[in-house]
Amino acid sequence: MMKHNFNKSHSTIENLLSVPKPLFSGAAAAFSLPIVRKNTSITINTKKSKKSNGVLWRHCGGTRVKAILTTDTAAKSTTTLKAKVTVLETVGGALSHLGSRVIDDVIDLLGKTVLLELVASELDPQSGLEKTTIKSYAHKSGHNDNEYYYETSFEVHEDFGEIGAVLIENEHHREMFVKNIVFSGFSITTNEMVEVTCNSWIHPKSDNPEKRIFFWNKSYLPTQTPTGLRRYRQEELKTLRGDGRGERKTADRIYDYDFYNDLGDPDSDVDLSRPVLGGPHRPYPRRCRTGRPRTKKDPSSESRSSSVYVPRDEAFSEVKTASFAAKTVYSVLHALIPSMKSQIMNTDTDIGFPYFTAIDTLFNEGIELPNDSTTGSLASIMPRLVKTISEKCFLRFETPQFVNRDKFAWFRDAEFARQTLAGVNPCVIKLVTEWPLKSKLDPAVYGPAESAITKELIEQEIGGFTTVDEALKQKKFFVLDYHDVLLPFVNKVRELQGTTLYGSRTLFYLTPADTLRPLAIELTRPPVDGKPQWKQVFHPTWDATGVWLWRLAKAHVLAHDSGFHQLVSHWLRTHCCTEPYVIATNRQLSAMHPIYRLLHPHLRYTMEINALAREALINANGAIESSFSPGKYSIELSSVAYDQLWQFNLEALPADLIYRGMAVEDPTAPHGLKLTIEDYPYASDGLLLWDAIKQWVTDYVAYYYQEPSLVQSDNELQAWWTEIRTVGHGDKKIGWPELKTPDDLIGILTTIIWVASGHHAAVNFGQFDFGAYFPNRPTIARTQMPTEEPKDEEKKQFLEKPEEFLLKCFPSQHQAATVMAIIDVLSNHSPDEEYIGEQIQPYWADDKIIKASFERFHGQLNVIAGIIDARNADTNMKNRAGAGVMPYELLKPYSEPGVTGKGIPNSVSI
Repeated sequence: MMKHNFNKSHSTIENLLSVPKPLFSGAAAAFSLPIVRKNTSITINTKKSKKSNGVLWRHCGGTRVKAILTTDTAAKSTTTLKAKVTVLETVGGALSHLGSRVIDDVIDLLGKTVLLELVASELDPQSGLEKTTIKSYAHKSGHNDNEYYYETSFEVHEDFGEIGAVLIENEHHREMFVKNIVFSGFSITTNEMVEVTCNSWIHPKSDNPEKRIFFWNKSYLPTQTPTGLRRYRQEELKTLRGDGRGERKTADRIYDYDFYNDLGDPDSDVDLSRPVLGGPHRPYPRRCRTGRPRTKKDPSSESRSSSVYVPRDEAFSEVKTASFAAKTVYSVLHALIPSMKSQIMNTDTDIGFPYFTAIDTLFNEGIELPNDSTTGSLASIMPRLVKTISEKCFLRFETPQFVNRDKFAWFRDAEFARQTLAGVNPCVIKLVTEWPLKSKLDPAVYGPAESAITKELIEQEIGGFTTVDEALKQKKFFVLDYHDVLLPFVNKVRELQGTTLYGSRTLFYLTPADTLRPLAIELTRPPVDGKPQWKQVFHPTWDATGVWLWRLAKAHVLAHDSGFHQLVSHWLRTHCCTEPYVIATNRQLSAMHPIYRLLHPHLRYTMEINALAREALINANGAIESSFSPGKYSIELSSVAYDQLWQFNLEALPADLIYRGMAVEDPTAPHGLKLTIEDYPYASDGLLLWDAIKQWVTDYVAYYYQEPSLVQSDNELQAWWTEIRTVGHGDKKIGWPELKTPDDLIGILTTIIWVASGHHAAVNFGQFDFGAYFPNRPTIARTQMPTEEPKDEEKKQFLEKPEEFLLKCFPSQHQAATVMAIIDVLSNHSPDEEYIGEQIQPYWADDKIIKASFERFHGQLNVIAGIIDARNADTNMKNRAGAGVMPYELLKPYSEPGVTGKGIPNSVSI
């Protein structure tokens, strides 16, 4: 939600200024450009009721200014303040409902479009009551491009005191999106202005008589709140929490929790039923409550609708440009994929690629799309994907950087291994600490627990260079382990058409060059239909049959890795687990709370993109289920991973690395950690970013919590952390740090910001480069290994045409094109992308200490970019440099627009 902040000029007032009351005490919302102060001296035009020698003002830090009377007689005076409200035209000319409706035209003509009220910061010292607000109607004064302007003025008496907030009431009969309110009239000699940035939907009075409040930019802990604002602070939070009842309407601003019970559609088809995620049987984070009716056939499931509710100020698509992430995702899911499917269905949606060169046609020829109005509009929304040639529209993909550098890299074992450290899913590989490898699953159900990867086989592979025991001591073995998480799903998935599944383990050996060498892949099928467990180990060989079996085994492992990446590393750990943070932050932390203002840039846009995912991406028979190996069990698999693998304390990058055995604590090493694999690009670059975020958070927390006791006495902060732990993530009972000290708070905030920015960037923005040429990262394996109970015909086909056998295992043409279109959009940076540490938030700009800390943070991010460039140029770092090797840039903070494979947005915004 875009709460509100106030933007004053960046320069501070050092001298005594001749100004009368009132003066602003803070501000209101999230993002605005600074208004540059032309001069440091300000003179205010006043209308005095009787002669006075004036009032002097001194800047006292932040945006508060105190008065110093220059004579014994404090003559009362009034100040004329002007206000200009900017209202944005929404997508499709949505604001036209304001001008085209006769009743709203009459309101505009009468000059009563928007009612503004100034709220005093302090109570009346004599009565102890709130001071009467100063009201004024704004009238429509003009428009420019997509902005409409409404203006008014106020006569403000000096004993009104400091202004702490502004109330807005929309007199129209339709909502409007208010961008900002600019106040002027402070001076007759300068153009001094202050801006209240709103970026918020204002409901019409006819729908809801409750006025909207926007606080000024000074941050307050709850106990520090000015007396005149305390009631408003509490009531605004009460409004945002709602009462947990009824179906949410589009205009609502309510944040509440619910289970993931809206992914299925049992009323349409019983096969589209999906289990409820959340609760003791299938633990899961909570989503935002919509309150839609339950389905008729399954009372535990919520009915689906054409659009999914998000709190109104979380909906940005209607006021953003056509390149905004949520819009392009919506266009792909609702227009492009259906158009593409209709073309491919003329043949067969299950048809694969007949030969490898046919895959190249997706990049150099494309797929012709239906010639209709919907398709035609796509070319303007996503010109990178949809091309118009001779009045025909084609879906044609750009060649990914991975292929441009080395088209055959996907074939090589060295690249297969390198991507576990520097690819799009580098946060799963772990150190092997015990031998033999063993499953923790019940052997009575899943078969023998001990791995078939034997000591003898491995010692044969490493050629007598060392022994297994010695390699374990030297930390030389690493594993990509999808055995236990996938094996319980194997038999269920195999009942689905067009897919198969195994549990898998892939063992790697660390070479002296700090690169990984794959040694063995184990694929396992549990007992089924009276047949015992089947498992087989594949390894690099020098005979033709063994080479092709190894390639097929790698294809299965890559499908497992792609599925786990999309469902767990990406969706679960960033999108899904962040939504409870968004909800709790808006329910429990006031817009004027300093921690709200720190977190807000890292939580915006997430709820809208998550709603789109529930609508058409992770839903029953959506793009994920139809294109990834687990099929209809895909999101259920993420619930198992949440239950077994996710803990908040392990989401901190250093803790995650230590837990996976990829680092050990070492006070003498950079970042306090010694990496097990020194050339581990995700870890080494990620720790640079982690430290920079932590230092910025440390400076910020130290400024607002100068006494350690303030953390425990902050009732909003404590309620926020309690709600995250016990409600938003209520199914997880372990892994939660205490919140008693500033250090506790620093750790919690750094983790949340890292997940929303660095972790998400690392697993998201490389998807097209690594996955668009799908043989490198197939999302599904459609056929079983030819050695698992093969039929004579299958065995013959494999031996005679192994390439054809591999192509049949890969995704179908429809599956490949669907995933390619989605990951192209997901990997794209829009022109108005908001990168971490790039722009200071307006509520910090006038505070010298916070501003200086932010500038250090920004500067450190630029230093990090330079360090990453230097590392990528160092050919000794073979996991990120070398012939045809893609440099690792996913954690470079900034990027130009487009699919670039770098850049870290503030939040999970795509």
